[in-house]
Amino acid sequence: MIKKCLFPAAGYGTRFLPFTKAMPKEMLPIVNKPLMQYGVEEAMSAGIYNMAIVTGRGKRAIEDHFDISYELEHQIKGTDKEIYLNDIRKILNTCSFSYTRQIEMKGLGHAILTGENLIGNEPFAVILSDDLCDNNGDSVLKQMCKIYEKYRCSIVAVEEVEINEVSKYGVISGKEIDNNIIVVDNMIEKPNKEEAPSNLAVIGRYILTPDIFQILKNTKPGKNGEIQITDALLEQCKNGMVLAYKFNGTRYDCGSVDGFIKATNVFYQKYKG
Repeated sequence: MIKKCLFPAAGYGTRFLPFTKAMPKEMLPIVNKPLMQYGVEEAMSAGIYNMAIVTGRGKRAIEDHFDISYELEHQIKGTDKEIYLNDIRKILNTCSFSYTRQIEMKGLGHAILTGENLIGNEPFAVILSDDLCDNNGDSVLKQMCKIYEKYRCSIVAVEEVEINEVSKYGVISGKEIDNNIIVVDNMIEKPNKEEAPSNLAVIGRYILTPDIFQILKNTKPGKNGEIQITDALLEQCKNGMVLAYKFNGTRYDCGSVDGFIKATNVFYQKYKG
């Protein structure tokens, strides 16, 4: 059903300066793999093999990572280190990658709109790779794809956060129609706790129907002068249906130092095992 996954990856990553001055935040390593690779592997787990990546200046390391390094391959061929390339080789042999650049940083909605020429007129997934999700069963995106097969509408992944944290997220409210599935009736970008409609925060996993592009083109800049995907999704709510899904799994905000360290510790234990 969903064949393409869009990765907005043009942001500056200011919370990790000075590291991100020369290196994309999407290439921050969790043990021995960059965040972007975990995101691609999650898309693959949902049966998606066409990766569309919106980059910006200073992001060439992403393209280089998802490419063959002939010199490195030659140097380690036949050695005990060759096994370390198995995962990335599987990705390169299975997936296709296309890229476009976001010239100006005008928010997540603008980044998604920039990827329209890579997606075309079809439903698609969106992964924000600095939201790293850990699951014992189906990945978050695979769970969402199963819901899309039934409802055929835009879906956002949400989790409960502390009320004092809502100002960091898009926040939704609505009516639960199935186990952990909510029909959205309101969505606000980074509200203060007094105006927040709930404590259900949108995280970096979306499935979007292609009409979102036209809505984004007509969406006026909101908070901080940015085009917000939450504003476009709220418009979709008025003309159809948008679902929020309280996913199974644990999400780590690897765009923050605390979340990055927590994820590193958890995934290191998995790596040792």
